[in-house]
Amino acid sequence: MPAVAHVLVIVQNLPVPLDRRVWLECQALRSQGYDVSVICPKGPGDPGLEVIDGIRIHKYRPAPPAEGALGYLLEFVYSWVRTAWLSGRVWRRQPFDVLQACNPPDTYWALARYWKRRGVRFVYDQHDLNPELFLSRFGRPTGLSGRVQLAGLRWLERMTYRTADQVISTNRSYQEVALTRGGLDPGRVTVVRSGPDTAAMRPLLPPSDVLPARRHSLVYLGIMGPQDGVDLVLDVVDELVRVRGRRDVSATLLGFGDCYDDLVRRSHELGLDDVVTFTGRAGPEMIAEHLSAATLGVCPDLKTPLNDISTMNKTMEYMAYALPSVAFDLVETRVSGEDSCLYVPSGDVAAFADAVEVLLDDPLRREAMSLRARQRVRDVLDWRPQREAYVGVFDRLVGRGGATATASAAPAYVPDTPEELGRFVRGRGPHPTVRRQALGA
Repeated sequence: MPAVAHVLVIVQNLPVPLDRRVWLECQALRSQGYDVSVICPKGPGDPGLEVIDGIRIHKYRPAPPAEGALGYLLEFVYSWVRTAWLSGRVWRRQPFDVLQACNPPDTYWALARYWKRRGVRFVYDQHDLNPELFLSRFGRPTGLSGRVQLAGLRWLERMTYRTADQVISTNRSYQEVALTRGGLDPGRVTVVRSGPDTAAMRPLLPPSDVLPARRHSLVYLGIMGPQDGVDLVLDVVDELVRVRGRRDVSATLLGFGDCYDDLVRRSHELGLDDVVTFTGRAGPEMIAEHLSAATLGVCPDLKTPLNDISTMNKTMEYMAYALPSVAFDLVETRVSGEDSCLYVPSGDVAAFADAVEVLLDDPLRREAMSLRARQRVRDVLDWRPQREAYVGVFDRLVGRGGATATASAAPAYVPDTPEELGRFVRGRGPHPTVRRQALGA
């Protein structure tokens, strides 16, 4: 192996660095002396090639939005061909030693087999369980077409497992699937949780000239797809504002996805334009500003075969900003959030609104949960130990070691102590006098 190993990372479902997990992975490799290249779709206004922090990102124009089985097939074929062509370009510039494919979809095992003939090792970074994703969106199939599609997804997953030299699982539930359904040896499967880098993701001090908020802000951060339940956030806000008459509540929805336009339209139909804000695509600065100012986070993911055993990044990102949250009761969400989150039965909008009100009206409980959230994500779920496990996968494959990089904090951050965090949390949302004015306005 050369002194400097080169890793090519393939992502299809999100641009980089917008995909925060993948970007943390790329930065981790780069900080340990690896050369890193990425192939991914373009975001709005993105160039075909950009270099960020020494990482070369090759981007292709994304396929049009897919509808139906044929549409998804065409999207996968188009993305696969564009990725294969760009991988050849990367190779001609500098041969790569390891190819990492991040799913969905589970189609890049075939490309990996081609490059393995050149001596390239293959790492499968499994972000989603695609058979469970299918079942969550469409239910268990009864017709021939549905059964064929589900069988095809299971075959693709199985072929990816068989091709991979190493598999990265995002949690213990996914690891168990790799060991049982994938039949892999434990030595080939490493758990790397999607923890935030809490040295960078932490509450920001508000500018000194910012006035107290007139409303409590609920915040949603993430993709807005059919399986993400973001429409339920609108139902909860509607319940709080129009049904229960609260005038001290607003909501900010950060992100984009297939359902974005439908959600904006539905918010307008419900008459929530004055209390619901859609930001669209949100970068790190916007995320930091909104999560630092919010009162609590919302996790509307319903209990489905996929969601129940998936780690929700939004939960841990709320925790990084010392935000308590309300979530539907999912196995892996409890693993992440523990007692920094209130859990309600899946799909129960009234119970969700009740839990939100409990936190809005009990500042002492909210403060205690906020401090537990920040402490747990910093001490247990932080990206730093995950970074070591992640880089270790590549070190083993290429036969090298590396030193652990350190991160520095900017002076505008809230000091990471219980006293300062408590003071910061108590200042969030409307002050009692402001709240009375909002309620009585």
